[in-house]
Amino acid sequence: FTNNTYIRFDKMKTAVIASLIAGAAAFAPAKNAARTSVATNMAFEDELGAQPPLGFFDPLGLVADGDQEKFDRLRYVEIKHGRISMLAVAGYLAQEAGWRLGGDIALDGTKFADIPNGFAALSAIPQAGLIQIIAFIGFLETSVMKDITGGEFVGDFRNGYIDFGWDSFDQETKLRKRAIELNQGRAAQMGILALMVHEQLGVSLLPQ
Repeated sequence: FTNNTYIRFDKMKTAVIASLIAGAAAFAPAKNAARTSVATNMAFEDELGAQPPLGFFDPLGLVADGDQEKFDRLRYVEIKHGRISMLAVAGYLAQEAGWRLGGDIALDGTKFADIPNGFAALSAIPQAGLIQIIAFIGFLETSVMKDITGGEFVGDFRNGYIDFGWDSFDQETKLRKRAIELNQGRAAQMGILALMVHEQLGVSLLPQ
């Protein structure tokens, strides 16, 4: 090759490398955007429930904007659903084990013992009974399971009435108990879903 050939070849390599660098730079995130993302994640990384091994986990970016009010609303819903799910798992397994109230569930002589477990109960309970259940749930939702007086934390439904010695705990103990409730509620939400799926698949819910 002549010197001119080598010079042209070097220029071509330089041009290709420069193009690749420019293309990569075009798809690289801006520094300000990266700083914003890190700052947003840090806004909630110390919140209750952000713990090992996942830490703060928000794969859908529901609170990516760092909105504290939105975070509190989602936490409120998470805690409430967790509490309902813990009761649901306990009730589901208790009925599957054959535990029933004594007496009749309806004036026509239908007994509690006659009501099957799981989804089949919906068609076995008399219509008036279903209406009473729905009305009771509505009452709990509108008058009991809510923060009326301004609680100590999101999900505090005591409303100055029921305490069970909560105010006697130190701050560390309170945080630990709230974390336990939050984690068990998360597990119960997955648990009740699994129980319903297993029932529909015909799998025994209790060890044989």
